[in-house]
Amino acid sequence: MFSFDRAHPEDVDVTSSSIKELLEFLDQKEIPMHSLLIMRNDKLIFEKYYAPYKADTLHRMFSISKSMTALAIFLLIDKGLIGLDNSITDYFPEYTDKNTHQWIKDTTIRNMLEMRTCHASTTYKVDMKSDWVKSFFTVEPTHKPGTVFHYDTSAAHVLCALVEKITQMPMLDYLKENVFDYMDFSSDSYMVKDPFGVSMGGSGLMATPMDFLKILYLVERKGTVICNDGQKRNLLPSNLIELATSNLNDTVMTAPIPGEAQGYGMQIWQNEKGGYLLYGMGGQLGISIPDKNLLIITTADTQGIQGGNQIIYDGIYQFLLPGVECERSKTDNDTLKDYQNLLDYADKLSIAPPRLPVGRKIGNPSISSELLLNHFFNINTGEDKKYILSQNKQGFENLSINLSRDGKSYLLFTRRPNNGSDIESIKLDFGLEHMEEGMFPIYNNPYVSGGIFLRENVLYIRFHLIGESVGSIRMELYFGDKDITVFMRKIEETYFKEFDGHLYGTLV
Repeated sequence: MFSFDRAHPEDVDVTSSSIKELLEFLDQKEIPMHSLLIMRNDKLIFEKYYAPYKADTLHRMFSISKSMTALAIFLLIDKGLIGLDNSITDYFPEYTDKNTHQWIKDTTIRNMLEMRTCHASTTYKVDMKSDWVKSFFTVEPTHKPGTVFHYDTSAAHVLCALVEKITQMPMLDYLKENVFDYMDFSSDSYMVKDPFGVSMGGSGLMATPMDFLKILYLVERKGTVICNDGQKRNLLPSNLIELATSNLNDTVMTAPIPGEAQGYGMQIWQNEKGGYLLYGMGGQLGISIPDKNLLIITTADTQGIQGGNQIIYDGIYQFLLPGVECERSKTDNDTLKDYQNLLDYADKLSIAPPRLPVGRKIGNPSISSELLLNHFFNINTGEDKKYILSQNKQGFENLSINLSRDGKSYLLFTRRPNNGSDIESIKLDFGLEHMEEGMFPIYNNPYVSGGIFLRENVLYIRFHLIGESVGSIRMELYFGDKDITVFMRKIEETYFKEFDGHLYGTLV
């Protein structure tokens, strides 16, 4: 069995207090963390998950998928099945003809790995109902390939399609068979597919954080590890891994934060500490800091939080790194106490309910939370408050609301899909000032949610999505004496469009 040796932080010269300070910082900044794993000197010194996430919960890794696609491409190159500097059109003649733009014909596999294609954005987003792979060859290019850096997820998607075309098997299965089965990658891990059956090589990986650490560890070891059979194996070509983790491309023009302005290799970013970064949207980060022999894995949901990823980077740099190789000034008893304090804190980690901004109180401090509930809802009877909704693009007709101090509160939307006669009910459970778990109707997507009164007549609810759809649905409910206004915002890449926009209703 492949597993990492474990140690206390102090065994590898990391202070437990520095890890705890990092956790506290991320909590204070209200970053919805899902997991944190830390390895130093090949020893796993910290592994914790934020409830309801667990060690075996599959997590959408988004653009970590791009790094996986690069590894599969490296295998094909190493086996002589494709050429790094061959045109991508050599492998997809079915999508090209005499009218194919020369810049597309000039685009090489190297260009695609380096995000220096002829496209300035993801081509399949032009029309997601048409063949995603074909779009790369038919959408009008914007510039000469091999020049400027533009983050283009369709490039990784086409490279994944190339892997599956040549191997005649799903890309992740190919990687498992040749690489990750030797490292006991999760058997139930998988990749989400596009509407045409191709694995989403740019964003579709579903795996555990421990799987993610194994990917990062393999890259850090340049493809050579001691496998689950006890044999040392070279699973990936070291020369290509070395190239992929190098600084080959400039990213300053398009980087939204300093942490993404350091440069890019081949489907792998550079970081601010002289190392590299496996990067996935929303805080899926695999950070290598070579000077400290440190590997860090985070999973999270920073979508909708301006500079959210930078907050994670800064927390690591400001709190964790000073605790690495720092001069010891404490006794063994004190360090043992610090470690126990870290464990006590970490064992209670969970996705937190919404909170008022620091220093803020509910708008009218003379109104207690209990009086507030009784004013808008008779919580003693448990009856719903029902509103008839004005016509809206979402098609919702009614909204019923039930609040509970200690148990599950809920919103109940009703609508008639496709203007039919049957009524569809969409019940969304949440906790008031605590979190409750639920299953999002329509999409069958698990979530955890909580709400808080921001003012005496304003209720804010946040639904954290878990599973293939990582993101959040956020709602503000403004209560009048006899009406309600609802502002909904969905922060999720593809679905949940019904829960975006505004609703107005009158009390029944």
